[in-house]
Amino acid sequence: MLRVDHLFKSYQTGDVQYDVLKDVSFKIDQSEFVAVMGPSGSGKTTLLNCISCFIPYEKGEIRLDDVLLERLDEEAMAGVRNKKLGFVFQDFMLLDGLTIFENVCVPKIITKAPYRPMVQKVDKLLKLFGISEIADKYPVEISGGQKQRTAVARALMNDPLILLADEPTGNLDSKSRDTVIEAFIEAKNTLGATIFMVTHDTFSASYCDRVLVMKDGKIFTELVRTGSHHDFFDELLQALKELEESTYEANHA
Repeated sequence: MLRVDHLFKSYQTGDVQYDVLKDVSFKIDQSEFVAVMGPSGSGKTTLLNCISCFIPYEKGEIRLDDVLLERLDEEAMAGVRNKKLGFVFQDFMLLDGLTIFENVCVPKIITKAPYRPMVQKVDKLLKLFGISEIADKYPVEISGGQKQRTAVARALMNDPLILLADEPTGNLDSKSRDTVIEAFIEAKNTLGATIFMVTHDTFSASYCDRVLVMKDGKIFTELVRTGSHHDFFDELLQALKELEESTYEANHA
């Protein structure tokens, strides 16, 4: 599904080069729910931006459904972003002047899809995520959790190969967070969605199939959930503690 091989990315500020991603490799299979965690500056969001080809990278390969993304021209890449990648952001990115129903329609409207199948698809997603009753409301009239579930529905309108989520629960209270994670799980189990989520939230990550923990632009460790999300939560806390200890030791060596 998604394969990242030996990815390197750096930024230049004056005469100083900052290495952000340093030989990052991993793969995500179809219908997997995978999170990436790590402290600020570890390269999580940069990795997500490289996968979506919003920013270039120096070395490495990114393959989506065995297509080498860096070889696509801008027009072809725009098509990939619209049809094969779904995006969910921390700040929802809903259009205030459109109803919830209309917001979810947007990806199909862009591709000039037929009206009747579009409406049927929207109705299905709104029902799946428990937001049918707010279809005629506007974003300002609904809660943060409802906004994010709307964003998830919109991201799935074109049946993307993978959904990329950048801190999707970062602005939510615990109740709203739970409803959004439930929406991701429902999308995975019912629609076969593949999800790659950047998060600081250990609780949300504990529901994933795998978690990549990053440190200083590299994958520090990878954890696979084999039991309950409660057990995995404890494993993640231990891994993050080990990351903090290794950082402390490196800074005080």
